[in-house]
Amino acid sequence: MRYHALACDYDGTLARDGVVDERTIEALRRAKESGRRLLLVTGRMLPELQRVFPALELFDRVVAENGALLYAPASHRERALGPAPPAAFVERLRASGVAGLSVGRVIVATWEPHETTVLAAIRDLGLEWQVIFNKGAVMALPTGITKATGLGAALEELELSPHNTVAVGDAENDHHLLAYCECGVAVANAVSSLKDEADWVTPGDHGEGVLELIERLVGSDLADLPPRRARHAIPVGRADGGARTFDAYGPNLLLAGGPGGGKSTFATALLEQFAERGYQYCVIDPEGDYGDLDALSLGGADQAPALDAVLALLQDPHDNAVVNLLGVALEDRPRYFARLLSALLALRARTGRPHWLVVDETHHLLPASQTAADGLLPASLPSVLWITVYPAHLARPVLDLIDIVVAIGEAPGTTLEQFARARDLPVPPVSGDRVPPGEAVWWPWREGAPVRITTNAPRTQRRRHRRKYAHGELLPEESFYFRGPDGRLNLRAQNLSIFLQSAEGVDDDTWMFHLRRGDYSRWFGAAIKDDALAAAARRIERMADASPAETRRLIRQQIEKRYSAPA
Repeated sequence: MRYHALACDYDGTLARDGVVDERTIEALRRAKESGRRLLLVTGRMLPELQRVFPALELFDRVVAENGALLYAPASHRERALGPAPPAAFVERLRASGVAGLSVGRVIVATWEPHETTVLAAIRDLGLEWQVIFNKGAVMALPTGITKATGLGAALEELELSPHNTVAVGDAENDHHLLAYCECGVAVANAVSSLKDEADWVTPGDHGEGVLELIERLVGSDLADLPPRRARHAIPVGRADGGARTFDAYGPNLLLAGGPGGGKSTFATALLEQFAERGYQYCVIDPEGDYGDLDALSLGGADQAPALDAVLALLQDPHDNAVVNLLGVALEDRPRYFARLLSALLALRARTGRPHWLVVDETHHLLPASQTAADGLLPASLPSVLWITVYPAHLARPVLDLIDIVVAIGEAPGTTLEQFARARDLPVPPVSGDRVPPGEAVWWPWREGAPVRITTNAPRTQRRRHRRKYAHGELLPEESFYFRGPDGRLNLRAQNLSIFLQSAEGVDDDTWMFHLRRGDYSRWFGAAIKDDALAAAARRIERMADASPAETRRLIRQQIEKRYSAPA
């Protein structure tokens, strides 16, 4: 389920002339029975709302006073979200003869045409207050308090995100409310400016419009409501002079390509976009590649991440998680991932979060040989970025979920061919045997042919993953092997620490054999993914007159200045 909360304005939306009819109340009950949370967001003060609306207990939270007061009907707990109005301000308005003046816990309200008097009092008293209009009502509040900020406080208490919320309103003071939520709806009687900004305008007015919204919400989770505005689209780059985007909810992306092709760079740029827009993500990170993101990382080379800790972290919609599996033995990772995915899907069912899952090195967690994937993956699993070397390495149920293939690095044609053959699709033509850095082949296979795109670069360059490469455990095929000129040795170095220890222990002939072949720089680039270290090693490898001891010292120096004392 995408939408877990419905936020409704009261006057002019739920209510006509201050009264909510029984059909609308029954619709609210159906929404509640569907497992969704209901929130009432109104400019009214709480005591008068309680007098005119006896069905207030249907709502999980009430945001009153135009965002300034939060009320929980079940516990009758009130929480002011701003300071009380200054006594001098209220006295000034009364002395000025402002009629119909109402004073709440935070709000001060009256009616047009007294807005000029209210604004003058704010100016003369030097208050940091604002005036908000609502179909003739004039509401004064501390600057920054809106229906959106009040709803945000309510959603935080319920551990929900605005990206899982639908809002419906009718008046000028509902602009922030609708813009704050993933889907903003205006009833037919709404002011024109709100209709222009809404994602959908209901055919019916007042409560009838809310009833129509609830019918679509309960019936299809608004899946049949095409986005009217592209405010939630995620940009990935440019093609043919225009921006290339994808929907923030729903699609599964497969990012594939060989080592060193830029998969982590592409993924990092996407994660930055998710974070910037407030979409919560969880990265499953088997190799410790994402420790430098603006997210909280759990686990490491010496400790497996506890599932309870992952779920506790993700309870807050503002927190993103990186689940580092370096401390989980290779053979145990598929089982760990199965338990983690089950827990994450349960959290999604309850809250709609995390909005995005990113599964790096998917071929280790759901390999083609793993038959258990059939029972693990549901038929529908929205909003996942799967990352692998080649599609042929993945379990078939993963490939069945894919909507968009992104090929990067070497052999993009092979990447798309493997996916197409697995899905019984025509193999698309792809020109070139390599995608240069900063580009990708983007194939939304249901929509048309692949296109080359110039990808968005991450705003901040990720630092090298020192902990993983210094002390972690690379896979056997990614490790360095000291074999020597005659192949008599088979010393495996699965990280930089062991590499340096082995380098000191091997004989000069073995050391120089690999040096002259360029094996060190090649490994630093392909497995360690450190182009700068690889370039430095190449310069050392080309030093024809340098002794074994000197080249050992120089290689060690280059490693240690980039990594934290791996030896």
